[in-house]
Amino acid sequence: MTTLEHAASQALAMMDLTSLNDDDNDAGIQALCRRTDTPHGAPAAVCIYPAFIATANRELIDMGMRERVRIATVTNFPGGCVNVERASRETRAAVTAGADEVDVVFPYKALIGGDAESGRALVQACREACGDRLLKVILETGELKNPALIRQAADIALEGGADFLKTSTGKVAVNATLEAAETLLTAIRDSGRDVGFKAAGGIRSAEDAKAYLDLAAGIMGQAWLTPAHFRFGASGLLDALLATLAGNDASPATSGY
Repeated sequence: MTTLEHAASQALAMMDLTSLNDDDNDAGIQALCRRTDTPHGAPAAVCIYPAFIATANRELIDMGMRERVRIATVTNFPGGCVNVERASRETRAAVTAGADEVDVVFPYKALIGGDAESGRALVQACREACGDRLLKVILETGELKNPALIRQAADIALEGGADFLKTSTGKVAVNATLEAAETLLTAIRDSGRDVGFKAAGGIRSAEDAKAYLDLAAGIMGQAWLTPAHFRFGASGLLDALLATLAGNDASPATSGY
């Protein structure tokens, strides 16, 4: 196996196979779940809107994949409002519906405006609402832009109890970048906490995935690179990884995810 193929194999196991489209429906989510059964193993999770948790759960059970593939969903998405009660309520409802993981959007616009307390309160409330489920906090780094502001958001999320720091919603002009990833990974390392990292939006090839894996290995160490600590949020990436593992080329996907 070449270095790129090894990275593709790693990345596949770390994928949150994602569909967060306005026109999603039950049939589309069922099809998404069926894509998790690949010749090269399964992704870590599917990431879908809360309305489709039950659909994904049934499909994965019917496929015999539910023990291998987790269900992730999104709350306070994509705008990242400052309504702590609403975000907490959405998160609690998602857990009740059967989500294993919740990706909540940090109120990044409030932080840009100088309000750090709303973000702290929202993460803490959603941490409580999640119970023993995984909480990933989406910082929307492409909108925060400034490395110091990205680091501040990361530190707030870490203090609030985030299990993962995630770059982006995939719904804005600039999503995951290596520069933002370095800031988040450094914040995780400096915190000394057992927290993971998720890169989302614009990662479309095995080469892209490898660049993030190499960056993380350099900061956190090679042994840290497991699905428990590293995820990719993507849709089109799966086809590119499978093509690499099959020894073929794949055209980059055009989807934001």
